[in-house]
Amino acid sequence: MAQIKDLSGYLVHTTAHGPFDIIGDVHGCFDELVELLQQLGYQVNFDKKESRFNVTPPANHKAVFVGDLVDRGPDSPKVLHLVMDMVEAKQAFCVSGNHDDKLYRKLIGRNVQVRHGLEFTMEQLSHCSAAFILRVRDFLANLPHHILLDEGRLVIAHAGLAEHLHGRHNRSVRDLCLYGPTTGETDQHGLPVRLDWAAKYTGHAIVVYGHTPVYEPCWRNNTINIDTGCVFGGKLTSLLYPDHVITSVEAHKAYSESVRPFLQYRASA
Repeated sequence: MAQIKDLSGYLVHTTAHGPFDIIGDVHGCFDELVELLQQLGYQVNFDKKESRFNVTPPANHKAVFVGDLVDRGPDSPKVLHLVMDMVEAKQAFCVSGNHDDKLYRKLIGRNVQVRHGLEFTMEQLSHCSAAFILRVRDFLANLPHHILLDEGRLVIAHAGLAEHLHGRHNRSVRDLCLYGPTTGETDQHGLPVRLDWAAKYTGHAIVVYGHTPVYEPCWRNNTINIDTGCVFGGKLTSLLYPDHVITSVEAHKAYSESVRPFLQYRASA
């Protein structure tokens, strides 16, 4: 049985070897998430009496979410409810994304700008009970910024992470996991100019991440970005580890407009 060590809520190690169904940025796209899980062989049912989702995974499988569960999409509360129930039932791991972190800071009263989709999440949460919102706050507070799985052979971080930082915890590592490295400059859209850390990655551990939408996931130096922009009318994508099978479902519609163009990479040699 896997041994899980939680280091002060910031980092999770596990000796579990999978299979893991790693799922890209959901951004409130609940229907697509359920469709993807069902396509992967998960049975998803909602118990109205208990007000919780009952999920039956395929044998020995566990889901892993790369973060950005919320914002921009049509039903962030339902996405949170499903993922919280799966994590509580030990059927899933989840790392924090920058949108999840911003929602947490808003819920604890920090002064954050309510934009980039947070305005939709806050409106959706206004119809939820105080108890549910408290549960969301506590869940987000305890999300790790990255996870090491399969004895460190697999790393999950929302925006990716260079090899020398795997397993480390400090404010700088946390920020890199949430936002990725940047130049300090902004582009023509007023967004941070991001550095392509994966282009120089030479690590042995596989790094699976999201954060920046791509048209299609492709392997680059033992890393793969599986955010295929579902909320922007793209797809919701999963990667099966260790078999490296990619599964996607098409977005039912474009729920939001992407300011930053999707990236298109060529696979590394």
